[in-house]
Amino acid sequence: MEPLAKRPVRRVNVATVRATFEHRDNGVVHVRSTEALREYPARVSDRLERWAKQSPDRIFLAQRGTDGSWQHLTYSSAFRRVRKLAAGLLGSGLSKNRPLIILSGNSIEHGLLALAAMYTGIPYAPIAPSYSLGVKQFVALKHVWENLQPGMVFVQDGAQFSDALKAVLQDDTVVIHHGSTPAGIDSISLDALENAGASPLAENAHHDVRPDSIAKILYTSGSTGLPKGVITTHRMLCSNQLMLEQVMPCLAEQPPVLCDWLPWNHTFGGSHNFGIALHNGGTLYIDAGKPTPELFGETVRNLREIATTAYFNVPRGYELLVEHLRADAHFRKHFFSRLNLLFFAAAGLSQKVWDDMQDLAFETCGEEILVVTGLGATETAPFAISTGVEGSSSGWIGLPAPGVELKLFPIGGRTEARVRGPSITPGFWRRPDLNQTAFDHEGFYCMGDAIKLADPANPQKGFVFDGRLNEDFKLSSGTWVRVGALRMRLIAHFEGLLQDVVLAAPDRDYVTALCFPALPACVKLCRDLGENASPADVCAHPQVRAAFQQKFDSFAAANTTNSTCIVRAVLLAIPPSLEARELTDKGSINQRVVLSNRAALVEELYLESPPDHVLVANGIRDTA
Repeated sequence: MEPLAKRPVRRVNVATVRATFEHRDNGVVHVRSTEALREYPARVSDRLERWAKQSPDRIFLAQRGTDGSWQHLTYSSAFRRVRKLAAGLLGSGLSKNRPLIILSGNSIEHGLLALAAMYTGIPYAPIAPSYSLGVKQFVALKHVWENLQPGMVFVQDGAQFSDALKAVLQDDTVVIHHGSTPAGIDSISLDALENAGASPLAENAHHDVRPDSIAKILYTSGSTGLPKGVITTHRMLCSNQLMLEQVMPCLAEQPPVLCDWLPWNHTFGGSHNFGIALHNGGTLYIDAGKPTPELFGETVRNLREIATTAYFNVPRGYELLVEHLRADAHFRKHFFSRLNLLFFAAAGLSQKVWDDMQDLAFETCGEEILVVTGLGATETAPFAISTGVEGSSSGWIGLPAPGVELKLFPIGGRTEARVRGPSITPGFWRRPDLNQTAFDHEGFYCMGDAIKLADPANPQKGFVFDGRLNEDFKLSSGTWVRVGALRMRLIAHFEGLLQDVVLAAPDRDYVTALCFPALPACVKLCRDLGENASPADVCAHPQVRAAFQQKFDSFAAANTTNSTCIVRAVLLAIPPSLEARELTDKGSINQRVVLSNRAALVEELYLESPPDHVLVANGIRDTA
C-alpha cells in the first residue's frame, strides 16, 4: 500500500517510524519502535512552570470574549493563577479521594482549574456538557457522579446547569461557578475560590505529586453506552507528549499554534491537543465551533483569523472544511500559509475527502501537506501507533511510537492490538471488575481493535486498521461479518451521501443496513424541496431514494459474498440520539445501542415482504 499522491509535499521534520518484530512460538508477535523513548517530565505542571519562566509573555490560551475579540492568557499569568486556585481547591477539602468534576466545556477557566488540580495531585474529571444539557433524565451524569463521588463541581455559565446539578448534587459537594449563578443552588464564584488566600499546603502537595499520581479521569462510553472512568496519570500524559515529539519533532522546533474545538472531556482534545500546546510552549486558540452544519461557521470564522501550524480534527470536521476551502480561495491561502501537518483521529477518513484536501493544498501552494494518523485510545493517553514522514492513506495506522510495546494477539482469524508502556492506563476508577478483563496476564491493555500488516512482505510499512472485534457478528450460516471494514467500504462507496451506517444483524441470513444520510449532500439532489424541508421529506424524496438505490445496487454487484453484500437498507430521518446513548460524547456511533433502540426497524428489514421504504439491492431480491 503506497500513498497515492506523487506531488511535492511540504518539507517538515517528521520522523521515519521503524520497528522490530519478534515472533513467538504461540503465534504472538511483539513489535517495538527502533527508537527508545527519551526522558520525560515527572508532572504535567513542570512544563507550565518552565514556559512561565522562559517565555512569560507568550500566549498560552485564548478564547473569544462576549464582544467577539480574543481574550489571552499568558504562561506567566497562567502559572500564577494556577497556584492560587490550587490553594483554593485544597482549602475546600479536595484531595486524591475527593476529586473535582467539571461539567462545562472548553474555556480558559476550565483549563486553569484542571491545571490547578493536577498541580496538587487532585484528580479531576471533565464531563461532556451533553450529559447535563439537552437531556431530561441525566442517566449518564448520575452514573458518573455515583462512580466519581466528587467533592467539588465547576460549571461555566452556571444557570445552564441548574437542572443537572439539582438531579445529582450532594450536600457535601462544593459548587463553583463562573458567569451566571446556578438557580436555587448555593455556590461560590471562581474569583472567590482563586482569591481565598495563599496556602503553604498547595506547594507541599505539589512536591508530593509523582509520575504515577492520578492527573485526571476520562469517562468513555462502553458497549452499553454507560461511561467508565479511565485513570490518566502524570506519567501517561508526560510520556505521551515525548512520544509525539519524537515522531513529530516539528512540534517542538517552534511553538505550535493550534485552533481547536475538540472537547477536553475527550482524550483527543484534552490530552493530545491541549498537551501539545502546553508541552511545547505553544498557543491554543479555543474554538467554540463544532463539525455540524449549524456550528461549523464559527470554526471557519476562527480559522480565517488564526493560521495554525498544525491542524487536528475528526473526519467529519475535514468533510465540512473541504467544502469551505473549495469555495474561498482567500481562505485556502490563509489556511495553508504556515501549516506543517494535518492530523486526524477518532474514525476513518474517506479517501475522497483526503484526496480533495490534498488537491486544494496543491492548487493553493504547489505542494501537499503531510497527513499523520494512527491508532490510540483513551486508555493509551492516546498516542500509541502512528504513521511517519512517509505519509499515509485511508485506513493506514503505522507502527508503535517510541516507548510503546505492541503485542499482536491472534483471535478468531484476526489479530488484536495489545499495548504496554508508560502511557498506558493502570485501570479504571473504582471499577476493579473492568481491570480484570482489560489487561492480559502480561499486563498488556487489550484494545479490542483488529489490525493487520499493510504489506506482509514489508512489515516496515506498518499496519492498517481491521475493525473493532466486539462489533463483528456471525450470520446464521456461521459466517463472520467484519463490521468495521465493511462499514468503511460502504461509506466510501457512497461518496459523501452517507454520513454513517449501522449493520444488522447477528444470526440472520444476510446483512442489512440502517443508514444515516448526509442530509446536506442529499438536499442538493432535490432542490425543489426548499431550505425548510424536513429530514423525513429529504429521505423520502424520489431523487434521493434513486441515488441510494443506485449505490446499493452497484455495491451489491461488487460485493457478492454473503458477509459483504448489503441486501436491504433503510434511510433514517431521525439522527442518532445522545440521550438514548446511540452516540458517544465524541460523536461516534454505538452500534449495539442503535440496533437495540431501533429493533422494530431491524425487524422490518427482514420481513418476507418488506415495506416500501425499505431499499432492496437489485438482482438479489429472490435470494433475500
